Amino acid sequence: MRVFVIGAGQVGSTIVEALHDEHDITVIDLDPSRLEPLAYRYDVATVEGNGSSRRALADAGVGDADLVIACTSRDEANLVAGTFARLEAPRATTVLRTSNVEYIELWRQGQLDVDFVVSSEQETAHAISRTIGVPAARQTDVFAEGQVQIVEFDVGPGASREIVGRPLREARVPDESKVAGLVRGETVMLPGGDAVIEVGDRVVVIGSPRAAQAWSELLAPGGARVEDVVVYGAGRVGTAIARQLLEQGIGVRLVEPSRERAREIAEHLPDARVYNATGLDPDFIERERIGFSQAAIFAMREDAKNHYAATLAKVHGVPFTIAIVHDAVSRQVYEASGIDVTVNPRQVTAEEIVRFAHDPRTQQVAMLEGDRFEVLDITTRPDSEYVGKKFRDMPIRGALIGAIVRGGDAIFPRGDDVLLAGDRVILFTEASRVPTVERAL
Repeated sequence: MRVFVIGAGQVGSTIVEALHDEHDITVIDLDPSRLEPLAYRYDVATVEGNGSSRRALADAGVGDADLVIACTSRDEANLVAGTFARLEAPRATTVLRTSNVEYIELWRQGQLDVDFVVSSEQETAHAISRTIGVPAARQTDVFAEGQVQIVEFDVGPGASREIVGRPLREARVPDESKVAGLVRGETVMLPGGDAVIEVGDRVVVIGSPRAAQAWSELLAPGGARVEDVVVYGAGRVGTAIARQLLEQGIGVRLVEPSRERAREIAEHLPDARVYNATGLDPDFIERERIGFSQAAIFAMREDAKNHYAATLAKVHGVPFTIAIVHDAVSRQVYEASGIDVTVNPRQVTAEEIVRFAHDPRTQQVAMLEGDRFEVLDITTRPDSEYVGKKFRDMPIRGALIGAIVRGGDAIFPRGDDVLLAGDRVILFTEASRVPTVERAL
């Protein structure tokens, strides 16, 4: 597939990293300092030019593209680039990144002539709301219209001995779930019945939402449903997060230092309590009992502020903290200082966009561990070598099937179950093996 990426920022770079092995990629950007590292590291074609110029796009060869991704940090530039790409390459799939909810609404109403529009804010809000639903999870995603959940847990010393320290075939594995991957240091295993979960491991589970909650209880006993959340920062990301949580029936308190912005959000989100404050004053934290909230989310525009505020919240007793990370290198700093979960809006946006470069049968993709691994939702072909085989007899090729969707219903297969043509398969595999797995299915 010929993929044309407009914008070489963090989203564009993440997309290139995920796709460069299997696709012919061209990246266009005005900043040569962004293009040079991509050309050197991934051996992709780069063009220094304006992606919002029809002539520049035509000169760069966009007419031969199969997929055009406009993912700069400027909504209007993406919109113009997508429009021109549609004219130059009418058969290509066109995907836009946006931060403006109005563009999402226009697209849904059929008034934007592109194939897909992806919102960084909405994808971030969805990612955080899923994590709030399973507080022990390091990362989580939902597949099959919410029937299947992918959950990544760190195994701490408080984890139940019913699941830790014994072979999986003897462990109390919750029904409707399967351990898809076991990460131990730099080693990754597709675990069989003899595999043993140990403290310090990272476990990837595929299961029903109910099973995900059961895993959370086993690996972090005593966790309760989160009903009270404090959100620091009422910008676009923070507001999208607050709105998503309110729709789930979770109580939200928003902390915003700008008086004008706080007043505006209080009008738009009447069910939230909005404070015009920095949230960093110990008197404010004590007076408003911030430390008694079940979770706090830090969605300010600067990583340093999010890091400090999250650390301060931990000091005052907040048990579960989630921080937005804008610069990828900040993630390790956040995690080393005890912040429970980090979410990178650019990463989750790239994750949503990447699926358009997969086999057309692939409906959804989740990237784990910095895109070392992927979870795919892919429909099996009638001529697949896996069709008609019992799950216990399937060849192991570096992938593990955790669930299938048949007739609209999720099934968590056992050894005697048989895979049928047309089943949607939800599986875990190394990112480098994705093309092989897609061809096999």
